Amino acid sequence: MDFNKVTIIGIGLMGGSFALALKESGFKGMVAGVGRKKDNLIKAKSLGIIDEYFIDPAAGVKDADLILLAPPPGQFEAIAEDIKGRLKSGAIVTDVGSVKGEIVKRLEALMPEGVSFVGGHPIAGKESSGVDGADAGLFRDARCIITPTRNTDGSALENVVELWETFGCKVSLMTPEEHDMIFAAVSHMPHVLAYVLVNSVMDIKEDILRYGGSGLKDMTRIALSSSELWSDICSCNREAVLKALKGFSSSLTHTIELIERSEWASLEKEFKKAKKRRQLLESD
Repeated sequence: MDFNKVTIIGIGLMGGSFALALKESGFKGMVAGVGRKKDNLIKAKSLGIIDEYFIDPAAGVKDADLILLAPPPGQFEAIAEDIKGRLKSGAIVTDVGSVKGEIVKRLEALMPEGVSFVGGHPIAGKESSGVDGADAGLFRDARCIITPTRNTDGSALENVVELWETFGCKVSLMTPEEHDMIFAAVSHMPHVLAYVLVNSVMDIKEDILRYGGSGLKDMTRIALSSSELWSDICSCNREAVLKALKGFSSSLTHTIELIERSEWASLEKEFKKAKKRRQLLESD
């Protein structure tokens, strides 16, 4: 890696944490931040997260060696259109988005000659959002998925992989399509269900949440995540999310039928199977 200027577009939890991790790794160059809200950018600079800031993405990427896209994925294409004329030859564009698929294809098509796009997705985060939660150690020991295609430049891929490994990540490579199928099931659907569960419980009785214990808190913690981000993710990964939710709906219907028919032995069998499978998470 030989970067002199890194521009991060979207200075929230992920973008801010990336900037801090970069500085903690020993990076001595310029870290520029781009965002829509000037107050947020001023705060990020005052906290030492970024060195300079821009409202205009095209101005922010001037002379940047690495550009990180960290807003909601639905904004990526418009940003790429905006900045493509200001990207210098040899620059690398990457991201932290949790949707790949069509987004990767569109971004690759928008890259000017000499500029490489490499899709990335660190599996890290907090229920809180915003630059106040930025943490240099957020990515340490986390898995980071990199999604190269047949168009990906080998040198750019090596640089992006090396960067995430420098942050302490365990890097895995997969296709954009495989990524979207997997994360619709293990991330996107659970977030949808957490939001739905909170609303379903509240619809029973307005003040019912005060009676909820640690189990309900554990199951709904991620409903504290950014609603803008997660509605955007559902939009961008619509087909895979729908497929996952329909599979869940079928399983839920089966469970309802077991209870309706008082088939308690069968219900216990399903619960035991789920418990055994859940234990796999603890051993990973």
